[in-house]
Amino acid sequence: MVTDNQVRRLKKLSQTETNQEIAASKAGMDSKTARRYLALNRLPSELKRERHWRTREDPFSDVWEWVRQQIEESPGLEAKTLFECLQREHPGRFSDGQIRTLQRRIKLWRATEGPVQEVYFGQKHEPGKLCASDFTHMTELGITIQGQTFVHLVYHFVLTYSNWEAGRSATPRAWRA
Repeated sequence: MVTDNQVRRLKKLSQTETNQEIAASKAGMDSKTARRYLALNRLPSELKRERHWRTREDPFSDVWEWVRQQIEESPGLEAKTLFECLQREHPGRFSDGQIRTLQRRIKLWRATEGPVQEVYFGQKHEPGKLCASDFTHMTELGITIQGQTFVHLVYHFVLTYSNWEAGRSATPRAWRA
């Protein structure tokens, strides 16, 4: 398959090289293919047409409502389990080679119409690079000692790589020190 970069290189080389065959060879394609792309004056990506039709009938169209109902009721069900169930209920109708089709169809349904997935962004923590710390005012909790409101802060420290943590309470006297 010829790439856009090869055709761009071919166009540059065809201006400098004396022979089209040499330019085609340096661009990594056959001379006949090179002549075709030079005549078209378009990149391979511009020539591709999107296909909006199915190449074969969907084997699961008759049972899709049942499958959809099953994965709505039990989102943890795997396509393989459902496929085996379909093979038992409809003997001889679904061949083993059609499991991938069902897997793709279920994957597409889950992505477009299925339950909303939790989105999270993974973080990479390296040893000795990062920590987190904060103070929290604890007066709002209303802790009292001998009838007096205990005014204090809690300091929390965490090393993000190992999740080692430490905490300490501080009173107003300690704040000044």
